Amino acid sequence: MKTLIVNAHVISPDVDLKDASIEIVNGKIKAVTTKKVSPKGYDTVVDVKGKYVMPGFIDVHLHGACGYDVCDATPEAIEKIAEAKLAEGCTSFLPTTLTVANGTLKKAAKAVAAYKKDEKFAKVIGIHLEGPFINVACCGAQNPKFVRKPSLKEVLGIDAISPVKLISYAPETKGGAEFAAECLKKGIVPSCGHTGATFAELMAAYKNGLRHLTHFCNQMTKLHHREIGVVGAGFLVDDLNTEVICDRIHLCDDMLKLVFTKRSLAHVQMITDSLRCSHCEDGYAFEMGGLKVALKGGEARLVEGGNLAGSTLWMCQGLKNVRDVTGLPLKDLVRVTSYNQAIELGLGKQLGKVEKGYIADLAVLDPKTFKACAVFVNGVQKI
Repeated sequence: MKTLIVNAHVISPDVDLKDASIEIVNGKIKAVTTKKVSPKGYDTVVDVKGKYVMPGFIDVHLHGACGYDVCDATPEAIEKIAEAKLAEGCTSFLPTTLTVANGTLKKAAKAVAAYKKDEKFAKVIGIHLEGPFINVACCGAQNPKFVRKPSLKEVLGIDAISPVKLISYAPETKGGAEFAAECLKKGIVPSCGHTGATFAELMAAYKNGLRHLTHFCNQMTKLHHREIGVVGAGFLVDDLNTEVICDRIHLCDDMLKLVFTKRSLAHVQMITDSLRCSHCEDGYAFEMGGLKVALKGGEARLVEGGNLAGSTLWMCQGLKNVRDVTGLPLKDLVRVTSYNQAIELGLGKQLGKVEKGYIADLAVLDPKTFKACAVFVNGVQKI
């Protein structure tokens, strides 16, 4: 299968190339060039008419969309979420679970495994377990009744059904520092999240390899002048990979500016943390891990207590938000939507760039609205 994309404005890490052509052969990028390419010999020619062509987004933290949640634990739920993600320009994602019973987590893993047999839409790289090994005082919208102590045995039981690639947990829990090292040995990225850890407690896990922070600034110890906590660590420790929800709700514009101008962009990862109410109309009400949530004014909050419960953000909109807030060039910002994620997941030589030899996972965005006009997965146009 040979595809030629013409009249592309290619945006890739450190690349801003107008009037370009992208040659795709058997699912991989053969060449990116500004020279005129003859359409002869190509099965398909796609004229994108000057629109942005970027690496397909990789969302490593999302719970649901279109009325479905990963913890619904059905193949239909995973497929519907994958279809919604594709509409955002996502070509790969990590279905993310909640703090729920072990049986539910295993059922969700089975549903993910079923979807992976015939991935019709966005691709699943692996599962992100958000919890259940969190700090009960920092649950946010997670259900405290299901919180438990870190157990590698439980994680591996889920991993045996469908691979786990990322786990968010509280490193200050008993055995938390050692748990980071145990996960890494099994190829699972440990992340600090829903945590009350002091800076010292975080650094104990850091010494054992932890390099990831779950939804930076949300449900973690705040910055204080006598205890800088996990937020302080996010600014002080250069190589912590910080997830950021760029909906301009979870973080105000000033904090987004601070993160994107003071942190190394090599260690920032845009996420949506989207819930089942994403892609739904305002007023949608639902349960999340047994807790009631309502969508009002674009914000998903717990009915009791009012905590933010996640977002309705689309990845493409998140990128536009950051561009609008910071004014930074897209060739710099684009690495936070896929390349950084790919590197951490061991896929940095395959995904995250519009470059020769990379898999042709591509998002074509309207330069004004940033909405996805076309999406290619393994070189095949899905939208």
